[in-house]
This record gives sequence, structure tokens and C-alpha cells, in this order.
Amino acid sequence: MNGKGDLDQNPTPPSSQRRPRGFAATAAAAAAAAGSNSGASAAAKGRKERDKEKERTKLRERHRRAITSRMLAGFRQYGNFQLHARADMNDVLAALARQAGWTVEPDGTTYRSSTPGPPPSQPLTPSSAGSLKNSAVRSSLECNPPILMIEECLSPASLDSVMAAEKDQKSERYGNSVVPAISADSISPDQLMHDVQPCRHNDDFSATPYIPVFAMLPAGVVNGYCQLVDVEGVRGELRRLELLGLDGVVVECWWGIVEGWGPQKYCWAGYRDLFTAIADFKLKVHVTIAFHEGSHVPVSLPKWVLDVAKENPDIFFADRAGRHHTDCLSLGVDGERVLCGRTALEVYFDMMRSFRAEFEELFACGLISGVEVGLGASGELKFPSFPDCLGWRYPGIGEFQCYDRYMLQSLEMEAKRRGQESWGRGPDNTGHYNARPQETAFFCDGGDYDGLYGRFFLRWYSNALIIHADRVLSLARLLFPDTLLIVKIPAVYWWYRTASHAAELTAGYYNPANRDGYLPLFDALAKHSAAVKLVFAPTAEADALTWQVLNSAWDRGLTVAGQAAAGCLDRESLRRLLAASKPRGHPDGRHLAFFVTSAASSELHHLVKCMHGELP
Repeated sequence: MNGKGDLDQNPTPPSSQRRPRGFAATAAAAAAAAGSNSGASAAAKGRKERDKEKERTKLRERHRRAITSRMLAGFRQYGNFQLHARADMNDVLAALARQAGWTVEPDGTTYRSSTPGPPPSQPLTPSSAGSLKNSAVRSSLECNPPILMIEECLSPASLDSVMAAEKDQKSERYGNSVVPAISADSISPDQLMHDVQPCRHNDDFSATPYIPVFAMLPAGVVNGYCQLVDVEGVRGELRRLELLGLDGVVVECWWGIVEGWGPQKYCWAGYRDLFTAIADFKLKVHVTIAFHEGSHVPVSLPKWVLDVAKENPDIFFADRAGRHHTDCLSLGVDGERVLCGRTALEVYFDMMRSFRAEFEELFACGLISGVEVGLGASGELKFPSFPDCLGWRYPGIGEFQCYDRYMLQSLEMEAKRRGQESWGRGPDNTGHYNARPQETAFFCDGGDYDGLYGRFFLRWYSNALIIHADRVLSLARLLFPDTLLIVKIPAVYWWYRTASHAAELTAGYYNPANRDGYLPLFDALAKHSAAVKLVFAPTAEADALTWQVLNSAWDRGLTVAGQAAAGCLDRESLRRLLAASKPRGHPDGRHLAFFVTSAASSELHHLVKCMHGELP
């Protein structure tokens, strides 16, 4: 039968859709491509949002840990709570409850000690809520200011001793008005990474470890002719420092003064007069052998070295544009006989040997107790990547200083050794002295610094600094076998919170966010039992770098000292220095071996008392 039922049971198949042709086909293809692109764009956007959420989660966790760490530090220091090293917030609550007269069982059951046993569980009534609001505990909590951002100056020991808080605080009451607390969700990552005003600890450092304090003598006490300028003025200054209770002074012996007029013609007359004056006071001496130009005093490199540079400017460092500056000799000439027949290492050794022979009796009697060896720009172990004379201004990232002939030869040789001849060049996408990391293709997040070539180059660049330190310290240890050798480490803290740590990279410290660039250096210093003298910058932004360097050096068993940077003269800066010099509650009892500051500091008396563990 061909009835309607048959038609319903065997429907006619629909005709196939016609394939578009001509302009219709082009439009359809464009639509399909647009849909594919939009899908890829949406996927990329989704990944970016997930990455941002991961970063926000990390920052929220860091925020909670910082708050918890402060609380535990305060309980231990001011409340005498005997909290163990891995205490968490449950331990804190139990300690507070016991202090308030409550009983806390091991399983967490808590009840008033006056009752025979734990009371039955009851919901919180309005009357009980009102009594809690009026209690002294509530009042003490309400007087605390809200913490809006985390503090980066916390000790790693205190961070390791806590666990994350259970949950974020939702609100705080001020008087009769209620305002919402600022949570980590409502704060941008940049705000969270910014430093909060540091916790104000008590200025009482009495009964803390004794840290000797040394003062830098005023600039220019010995003039360019190696003469002591003002004997009576110097003696008056030394008398003042002795009365203030200082342990010693730091004397800079400038290469440009001692060997200023001819190779291997040394003059120590002014320094001998200075040491004779110091010997009349109860002060020790740390001597700095300065192989660089003076920044705070007009002392250049020796005249005969500058004459050599007129014919061969590549004995000095050069930037990518080929500009040289005369702060110090290039590391590339350490083994090159370009200094009137001597290598740079031989020049350094000859001056240190002359110093040892001239003042042998001062080492024997113990007047000279330490020798700091200049290893780079400004006497610090670093490349001169931030030259003011070439226009650098804080907080520029600086530029790599490896474009003189000798450094480039070393780079080419290393590239050939690795089978990558094309890598024997410096990077060409690093911006300029005053650029910011995200403005360059090399230092930006995910930039070339973390690629194959970038890793090769940065490892070579930083190793050149480490090898230089190892060689010079080997010579110094031969001449000063029983004397404390000191190496000055800079505080290149700006851009520390970026992934690349760009300013550290150009200075020679391969210390990006995923690598500890100080450990290889400290391994080399440990071979020579050298002490690390870290420059302390007067800003909260430097605290994270300070803690990394301090703990990396202590982990390698090195003696660690500190020096106040220019500007660390006010009371707040000194408070920060003291807190870093004597970490409160450090599990290993670590503290600085000695501290160096300016003799002109208005807070010198206060600093000395606190460093010595006395009442200021």
C-alpha cells in the first residue's frame, strides 16, 4: 500500500546541501577562519587568565603567611610564648586560651578551668555576642591598624616556622562604624608586592650579641701626593670615635695614589703617618686596597695606566655602543700583558705585596686586622653597569659591560668550545641604561634571558666575575695568610621583584627568580675563607635581596658583615639595619660579624650602643 502511513514510515531523505561557490565560498572560508582565530584567541585569553589567577593565589598565600609570621614573632618576643619552631595558628589560639585561664585538651576541647568539665556545645546567643564585643580581648584587637600589604623584610626563619592562616579576615570594627577589611582579592599584585611600613620593634637591643663597629674615615685624609693632610684634625676625629666606643676604622689605600706616577713605584708615606696616629688609640684597622676610581673622593687610576689607555682603550670595560669608562680595569686583561709588560693580576699582586712588606709590623702587632680587596667597580664585586658618567639614573637596568676586545675574545672562545659559534657575541636587544625590564625583549617576562642563548651568555658573564674573584683572592691569601680577607657585595635590589632581576644580571649576578646566583660565588669565596661584606640599602625594597644574600652566605659557612650605604643615616634606616644585623629569633643564632658605617653619621652613638648590645 502507498497510503499515508507508508509515507510516514519511509520518509523521503532530504536533499544534500549545496556547496557554496564563488564569492559565497570565499565568504564561508573567511567565516570559518575567523571562528578558528576567535577560538584560539579565547583559548589564549583563558590561559592568560588562569596564569593571572595562579599569581594572585600565590600572592594571597604570601600575604597570609606574612601576617601569620608577624603575629608569631610578636607572641614570641613580647608575650614570652614558648611556641615551637613549626607552630601554627592552632598553637597560638591554645596559648592565648591558656593565658586567659582556659583549659585546652590535646584534642582541642576547650573549656573554662573553673568548671568541672567541658560545657555542652551551645550556639552563640546575642547576649554572649555582646559580651564578647565588650571584652578586653576584643578591645585589644580593635586597636590594631589593618595590614594592607605584605612586608618583604621578614626573616626566612620566621616564614618557615609558620603555616598559612586558615582564612582571610573579613572585616574590622572601628568605634561604632563598620568598614570592610581590604582582602588580598581586592588588592592588585603590584600592591601586594609593595612593602608595608615595617613592624616597629622596640629599640632596646640590650643583651643581644656584640657586633664590632668600624667607621669609614673622612674622604681625603691622604691627598694625591700621599701626604696626610691634617694630622691634628685626624687625631681629633680618632679621639671622637674612640670616645663613642667604636672598635676600629676603615682606611682606603688607593692604587691611583700609591702607584700613581710610575709602574712599581710605590709611595706609602701618608698612610704610614695615618697608621701611626691610629696606633695611639684603642682602634683596629681594616684596610681597603682600592683598585678603582674614587666616587666620594677625586682619585683616578694611576696616571701611567691612563696613558696606556690612550693607545689601548680596551683595557677598560665597554658597553654595546663601544663607550669606555675608567672606573676599573676590564676583567679581560687579567691575563693579558698590556700594562707595561704586566698583566692586571700581576699589577694587583705587586701592590698588595708592597703593602704587606711596608706594614709587616702592623700585622704582627694586630693593628691591621682585616684587608678588603677591591674586585670591581666602586670596590664591589660587580661590573660597572650603572655609570653615572654615561647617563645612568636609578632605577635603570644598566647595560652589559663585555664589549671591549678582550671580553669579546673570551666570549667567542667559550661559544666555540660549546659548538655554538654564532653565540660569540653580546645580546643586542637589552635596551639602554635607563630602560625598564618590560621595555626590552631580553629582560621582559619570558624574554631571551631565559632562552638557550640567554642562559649561555649570562652563565659566561657571571662566571667571569667569579673567576676574577677566585684569582685575585688566591693571590691575596698568599700575602695575608692569617688575616681576614673581605669582599664587598653590592645591593642591586631594584627590579628584584621581576622575573629576570635585570639590574642584577647586568651587574654580573645571574640571579633570576628561578635561580640562586649567589651560591656559586660564595662557594668560590669559601675556598679562601673570605668574609662577605654586604651593602645595606636604606629602603624596604632591598630587604628581600638582603635576606637572600645573608642566608646564602651563612649556608656556605662564610663570615658575613654589613656596611651602610649612602643615605643610611636616619633613625628609621638604622632601625632596619639593626633588625637585619641581629635577626630576632634566628634558629641558628646568626648575626653579623662586624658593621661599617660613616664616621659622619648623626646616629653613630645610637648605632654603636645597639650593635654592642647596650642600652642606647
